[in-house]
Amino acid sequence: MNKMKFIIVDGYPKESRDQFDVVGMRLAAQLYADMVKRHIADAVCDIYYSSDPGVELPNDAEIGQAAGVLWPGCNLTVYHDHDERVTRMLKMVKQAYRLGVPQFGSCWGAQIAVVAAGGKVAPNPKGREMGLARKVHLTDEGRKHPMYNGKPMVFEGYISHDDHIVELPDGAVLLASNEFSRVQAVAVQHERGVFWATQYHPEYDLHEVARLIVAREERLIHHGFFKDHDDLTRYVQDLEALYADPGRKDLRWKYAIDDHVLDETIRQKEFSNWLTAVVLPRAEQNA
Repeated sequence: MNKMKFIIVDGYPKESRDQFDVVGMRLAAQLYADMVKRHIADAVCDIYYSSDPGVELPNDAEIGQAAGVLWPGCNLTVYHDHDERVTRMLKMVKQAYRLGVPQFGSCWGAQIAVVAAGGKVAPNPKGREMGLARKVHLTDEGRKHPMYNGKPMVFEGYISHDDHIVELPDGAVLLASNEFSRVQAVAVQHERGVFWATQYHPEYDLHEVARLIVAREERLIHHGFFKDHDDLTRYVQDLEALYADPGRKDLRWKYAIDDHVLDETIRQKEFSNWLTAVVLPRAEQNA
C-alpha cells in the first residue's frame, strides 16, 4: 500500500515564521507534521508556505491524491477578502470540499472551514482568548459525534485567537463551546467534503504555548494579560518547568492544568478520531 500523503498549508508570512524561530517555537506546519507522524509514522507530509511570494498551491490532481488537507493556525484574518494570501487559501479549501478530500484544522482552520462553506467570522468583542481555553464543553451533538470519542465532556485546550466564528453555514454542526467563544469546534459537511476543526490547538504543548507567549509579549502586556516583562517571564518559566516535569503537583495546582492538556493521547483525540473515522476508511475504499 502506498504511503499516505497529507498536504499541510501554513499561511504564516515569513516574518512571522522568523519570529517563531527567534523565540524557539516550532513552525505551525511542523507542529502538524509532528502530529501526523505520531499517529502514522510513515506518512508523507507536503508543506506549503502559502503566503510566500511565488508559492504555487496544489492543483486539483494533487489535492485529489492526498489522504487529507491540514490547516494549522495562522495570523492572517479570514474576512480580509482584499488579501490575496487569504483568498487563495479559501479557494483551496473549496477545492478540497469539491473533490471530497477530508480536511482538519485548528484556530484559523476552523475559521476558513466555515467561511469557505458560507459561514461568517468577526472580531471577538471580548478580545483575545489566550493560553488555555477553559471549560470547553461538548454540545449535545458533540457528545454523539465521532470527533469526540474518548474525550471528556468538559476539558481545556491550548488557544490563541482574536477572531471568532459568528455564523455557521448549512451543513455545519456545532460540537463544542465555552463562555469565551461559542464555537470551539465544528464539523462541516459541504459539497463532497468533510472538514473537522477546533478553535483551540490540539497540536500545541506547554513548551509551544510558552514560546508563543514570548513571541506575543508586547501585545499581551498591552492587553493586560501580564503586568510587565518580569511577570510574563515568571509565567513562561513555570510553564516550561511543568513541561519538563509534568509531575509537578505545585504547578499543576497553581495553574489548574491537568491531563486534558498534558497527555498527548487525550489532547489529540480530535485528530486521531478524524484519522480513524474519516481518513482511513476513505483510503481503504480508494485502495
